[in-house]
Amino acid sequence: MEEAGTLRGLNPEVLGRMGRDDLDALATEIRRFLVASVSRNGGHLGSNLGVVELTLALHRVFDSPRDRIVWDTGHQGYVHKLVTGRAGDFAGLRRAGGLSGYPSRAESPHDVVENSHASTALSYACGMAQAGLLTGDPGRVIAVVGDGALTGGVAYEALNNIGVLGAPVLVVLNDNGRSYAPTVSTLTTAGRLEDELCDPKAPAGFFEALGIAYQGPVDGHDIASLERELTEAARHDGPIVLHVHTVKGRGYRFAEADEAKCLHDIGPFDPDTGVALARPARSYTEAFAEALLAEAAVRREVVAITAAMDGPTGLTRFKAGYPDRFFDVGIAEQHAVTAAAGMAMAGLRPVVAIYSTFLTRAFDQVYYDVGLHRLPVVFCIDRAGITGDDGPSHHGVTDLALLTKVPGMTVLAPSSYEEVGVMLRWALASRTGPVAIRWPKTEAPTAAVTGHGLAGRLVRVGTDVCLIGVGKMLGPCEEAAGLLGADGVSATVWDPRSLTPLDPAMLDHALSHRLVLVAEDGVAEGGVGAMVASALLAAGGDRSPRVLAAGVPVAYLAHGRAPDILADLGLDGPGIGARVLGHLARDHRGRAPAATP
Repeated sequence: MEEAGTLRGLNPEVLGRMGRDDLDALATEIRRFLVASVSRNGGHLGSNLGVVELTLALHRVFDSPRDRIVWDTGHQGYVHKLVTGRAGDFAGLRRAGGLSGYPSRAESPHDVVENSHASTALSYACGMAQAGLLTGDPGRVIAVVGDGALTGGVAYEALNNIGVLGAPVLVVLNDNGRSYAPTVSTLTTAGRLEDELCDPKAPAGFFEALGIAYQGPVDGHDIASLERELTEAARHDGPIVLHVHTVKGRGYRFAEADEAKCLHDIGPFDPDTGVALARPARSYTEAFAEALLAEAAVRREVVAITAAMDGPTGLTRFKAGYPDRFFDVGIAEQHAVTAAAGMAMAGLRPVVAIYSTFLTRAFDQVYYDVGLHRLPVVFCIDRAGITGDDGPSHHGVTDLALLTKVPGMTVLAPSSYEEVGVMLRWALASRTGPVAIRWPKTEAPTAAVTGHGLAGRLVRVGTDVCLIGVGKMLGPCEEAAGLLGADGVSATVWDPRSLTPLDPAMLDHALSHRLVLVAEDGVAEGGVGAMVASALLAAGGDRSPRVLAAGVPVAYLAHGRAPDILADLGLDGPGIGARVLGHLARDHRGRAPAATP
């Protein structure tokens, strides 16, 4: 990448020798480089523009990796990557085989934690600091907590223990007033320099009550002040918080002017205008946004809950239209779910809009606080399945295996734009227990025909094999059926729609085929394919067909384009077709093993 030229040799040692004027020029160059890089590949922009001076100061005062710097959340770590010698690799940012969009232990010894889920840095830091005391390690532990991470409950659990133990952790509170959107917290907004009405001592009192010293606030864009304050904080024997004020999107006018999210994350865009290069296709998220508004207009009991992600989960218009029925709890998924349970107990119909990967953080609450009470909470699960560029921490591949094991939980998977509204309407009319509707990040195809209730939908009739495509996997199954037909194999295709319970009519029809393949973009082990195999065995006994569970392996999958990852896993049309032909060939040779993945 041409822009990486003068940054290519940058490392902490070089940084430490720079003078004040050189540092200011470097900060400007880094911002220019970030805008150019992210405009090509997409990624997290606003967060990183806001921590340029802070990152430079941290690496000048501390000796990474001997001193361990833990970023929370990790999407504000791009500048850290540049400072630690990775500028030349930025052309591959978030591309298969290239740099991760988060800290990565495989990339550099300077990346201590692969911290892409918020609010965990303080717990990591507490453990590291205590280990240092026991082993005599002289290194400091610095937790950079920002972008709303201090709204998560686990962060407060860690703060409490840091104070009780007296763990020597330096907490750098990067207070930009935001997570994805404006932060939901009275702690970090108290003491903002520009707000003369609030008490600037409020944060100090909070931390000191926990046994943690407080220092600041300090201007997070003044390198000299930051270095002075960080040096002073490093002399403190016990835990200490340095409160730093930064501006998300700093130095790029289009990010600073974006009131919604300061260009927090963005796809490829024109750096001269800040405008995305391609208009997003119609998405499942958009279908949900429209359907929820329609239902809210006729159901006054409908409320919506998000954990700091109203825009990405499709709640922006609901928030504007029904502000008194919209609840953003911050990065606190566990609280979101149990608060929804309380609302349902009191007669409301809560809709919890959440990413699949973040819902797993609250599975205990889903299972016991909602499921055990058979409460009619509706979980609308975005970014389910293989999501792509954000990598292993953001693929939503466990929700099917988990949610289908919650007693009384109905799990639905729409295969089209139109099905989202049909399923949401059914879910809000149902009062028998919780309902989960899960959909992917990818474009939502349109469908002239939709299903109804909990019935599956027969899409194509064949005689040899039965292909069951869960949600977005319906498309690849239809493609595979066409390819199989060209090879003389007649394929049935079902859209199951409801995963728990499975449609008895679909199962009965599947029994008439010699082979059944279930395609799902979640882990195969314990997933829908395993459930179909068990149900067919129970219904058909000796006459039940072999079932192939075509899903995701139990593995951490690297970042890359979602279609490429699915193709590598054999979960595209050609891959599914090849899998069927392979098993039919084995049967022809006389092998007949039990149901296999």
